[in-house]
Amino acid sequence: MTLDPRLLEILACPEDKGPLLWFEGENILYNPRLKRRYEVNDGIPVMLIDEATTVDDAEHERLVALAEAEGIEPTFED
Repeated sequence: MTLDPRLLEILACPEDKGPLLWFEGENILYNPRLKRRYEVNDGIPVMLIDEATTVDDAEHERLVALAEAEGIEPTFED
């Protein structure tokens, strides 16, 4: 499911207020700085810190490599 491009332009991590990476195929928003993953359920981002998942180093590397390979850009520029 795709997210509205206007929403993506303003979505930020609720913890560090920085940009996120949107992995449409996995329905997640990812903060590579904190290694935190936010689920997107039925097109609605779950942006609650308590609901986020911290990923391990291997998953972080996979997501960063996937973002690079697919040209996934941050939701906004710092």
